[in-house]
Amino acid sequence: MIDIHCHILPGVDDGAKTVEESVEMAREAVKEGIHAIIATPHHNRFYENPKEAVIQKAAELNSRLKEENVPLSILPGQEPAISGDFLKDYHKGNILTLNNTHYAFVELPSGHVPRYTSQILYELQNFGVIPIIVHPERNQGIIERPAILNELIRNGALAQLTASSLCGVFGKNIKNFSRQLIEANLVHFIASDAHNTNRRTFHMLRAFEEIETRYGPDFALFFRENAERLIEGKNVHKDEPQKVKRKKLLGIF
Repeated sequence: MIDIHCHILPGVDDGAKTVEESVEMAREAVKEGIHAIIATPHHNRFYENPKEAVIQKAAELNSRLKEENVPLSILPGQEPAISGDFLKDYHKGNILTLNNTHYAFVELPSGHVPRYTSQILYELQNFGVIPIIVHPERNQGIIERPAILNELIRNGALAQLTASSLCGVFGKNIKNFSRQLIEANLVHFIASDAHNTNRRTFHMLRAFEEIETRYGPDFALFFRENAERLIEGKNVHKDEPQKVKRKKLLGIF
């Protein structure tokens, strides 16, 4: 299994604080059946983790994991926050795509979807970059108006759901909304967004068990294969987006 979103690099953001914590996270990932992780530290909002620095840190962690005999590969990535300067940062070479492919994460603020989001995602695609919206199930603007996500995906963006959301870690409402996004074909990847081994750990096995039980093995295979195709820079599987059915969401709006 491949985890495309993880804060495993030490001392660069609100994830692992030390290399020892990084190794601990790596061991936990291996227990979950994960053999490769894209390290995706935050960039732009509260932390500065430009492209070359992340690549170097990933290489250093790979060396340490080899010394510790942990069978896990760390691939370079980044979780850049959207802003009015996003495209300028990209042209400066500070935005790192996922494993140096043509896919890039875009993090929205938790409380809303900025008005310039669709324009920035459009421009990225004009530059040959496919934007992936991270954890849309926890964005209040999308929760209130799922049609926003539907439109962004119809216009070429992709979306990544957090495993913990599907497992109920963020509450029943977020879990229900996560299911509805999957059912509306508005999710293309499942990833951990793990920050540590306790409060915000991987939950990947639980999430895939949930998917297989609720939707069948083909759905689980869909998400596993998309992660594999992403790190290889191949086109990923996607289905026609549907309108979100807002059943069982009492109290979330």
